[in-house]
Amino acid sequence: MIRSSRVRKLALATHLTFSVGWIGAVVGYLALGVAAVGSQDAQTVRGAWIAMELIGWYVIVPLAVGSLLTGLAMSLGTKWGLFRYYWVLLAFALTTLGNVILLFHMPTVSSLADEAREAKGTDLDKLGGDLFHPSLGLAVLLMILVLNIYKPPGMTRYGWHKQDEQRRKRAMLHAAPML
Repeated sequence: MIRSSRVRKLALATHLTFSVGWIGAVVGYLALGVAAVGSQDAQTVRGAWIAMELIGWYVIVPLAVGSLLTGLAMSLGTKWGLFRYYWVLLAFALTTLGNVILLFHMPTVSSLADEAREAKGTDLDKLGGDLFHPSLGLAVLLMILVLNIYKPPGMTRYGWHKQDEQRRKRAMLHAAPML
């Protein structure tokens, strides 16, 4: 089902807002992780972990879920479809995987933020920062971005079947006698 131009543009703008916002929020989260790792100041480490928890739950998670849902809506409402092209399937799978990992990782962030709230100065040194997950997440998000911009060729079997079906329908319409 292809939507009208206005609806498609609104859906695209919404999807881009969620997706680019997700990337930006991860960069901010990563900066806090770097600050927590590189600082000797207990207050900086404590503040970084508390901020990572807040950004994680109140910014990154909603943007990630919004990106997943709007991407699904975009795929189902455009010529690209969800199952027609490999790049769409891969982008959707990576976005879904990113959401799942994020949702499983955030309770750990909350637990470490609680530790940071309660810890004394020297105990904060062992907390470090959260660099692995956001770094890997950022790499995956940038890969999804590249897939969506370049749209590499490669149609799935389902895509070929649908394309042949549409060609047959068009051929039948053109071959039908006018009454």
